[in-house]
Amino acid sequence: MTVYVALLRAVNVGGAGALPMTELKGICEGLGFTDVKTYIQSGNVLFRSGETEAAVAEKLDAALGKKFGKRPGVMVRTTAELEAIAENAPFPEAKPNFLLVYFLTEAAPADALAKMVAPDGEEAAVAGREIYVHYPNGSGRSKLKLPALKPGTSRNLNTVRKLAGLARAME
Repeated sequence: MTVYVALLRAVNVGGAGALPMTELKGICEGLGFTDVKTYIQSGNVLFRSGETEAAVAEKLDAALGKKFGKRPGVMVRTTAELEAIAENAPFPEAKPNFLLVYFLTEAAPADALAKMVAPDGEEAAVAGREIYVHYPNGSGRSKLKLPALKPGTSRNLNTVRKLAGLARAME
């Protein structure tokens, strides 16, 4: 059985009336995933499954779509993929909490960075299904415009490293 990490997009998992992490865990268990664990209140869930990455992403996205009336988007990665994403992060001078990894469902288009507007000196790099963005002043007030990020979900490098470590511990 493969260990997967699912990263949810566009789901408010922290507030009242949203998706509590215990409910997310229950949904995953109901789909037949095993050893389900969640990490922090931002839509991160680890589990085992004998199904393919595409199949588990589809099942979880469909189940969440039924709950919310709209599919939120679910990005799934294996332990080895998350470890490589963390290890190959560009911008070595960036503070890990100022370097966001945007996870996409498929490889970013070749021209993903062509329309980037970075007024605060933000830098971006594409690596397959991920786009790394360094926010030198933090992402909270950034005026970065990068349309290729819209279908994805982001986690800072600290979170990516932690998820990779949790996934490795489940192997």
